[in-house]
Amino acid sequence: MKRNAKLATAIAAAAAVVTGGILIAGPATAGAAGGQTPSTAQSSLMNGQQYTHLHGGDGTGVGDGNGPCSLTGTAATTAPSGTLSAAQKTTLAHMAEEEKLAHDLYTVFAARYDAQVFDRIAAAETRHLDAVRTLLDRYDVTDPTAGKAAGDFTDATVQATYDRLLKQGTASVDGALKAGLTFETDDIAALTKAQSGLDAPDVEQVYAHLLDASRMHQAAFESWLVR
Repeated sequence: MKRNAKLATAIAAAAAVVTGGILIAGPATAGAAGGQTPSTAQSSLMNGQQYTHLHGGDGTGVGDGNGPCSLTGTAATTAPSGTLSAAQKTTLAHMAEEEKLAHDLYTVFAARYDAQVFDRIAAAETRHLDAVRTLLDRYDVTDPTAGKAAGDFTDATVQATYDRLLKQGTASVDGALKAGLTFETDDIAALTKAQSGLDAPDVEQVYAHLLDASRMHQAAFESWLVR
């Protein structure tokens, strides 16, 4: 019985189901009775709706990565608009390039490696970019990603980041997972900084969604790295 209880603490990565928010993934631990109990379960209020991260392991110690995401276009920007400074508009445009970078990078890795985490998160990044583009249109900000091919970026710094992470990720699957982890960690810092001083509820809403998603993407990559 004691041995079973100890074995039941093994880590299992999981898909996460979210009601009324972002569908994401993270690790879970097995309960003493053999069922799955969340190790990072969260219940929060987002835009007046409660969402809960639920976890279920697959018995292999390797999770699915990132589930679908409801953050799409105008559906993700239901809060009223406000005002943005010139600097905040520049940041918003940069966020579009960041979401495209993540999508393009993970799409390459998904084609190269048999790791479902890349497919799932790449799909989520598409929806994130749609939401940011909605804001760009709303605030009359030029979309720097419009008409750009995969792996091609307007901002030279973003281009250099993509090239560096792509090189790291094409060396090995672990390199790709570490590249993803690096990107999500940097994205969390950028989004946190971008939230400061905002007077635009809709932008705050989208940034909050993106920040939650990046944290869960970060957790998913960490889970795959220790599988």
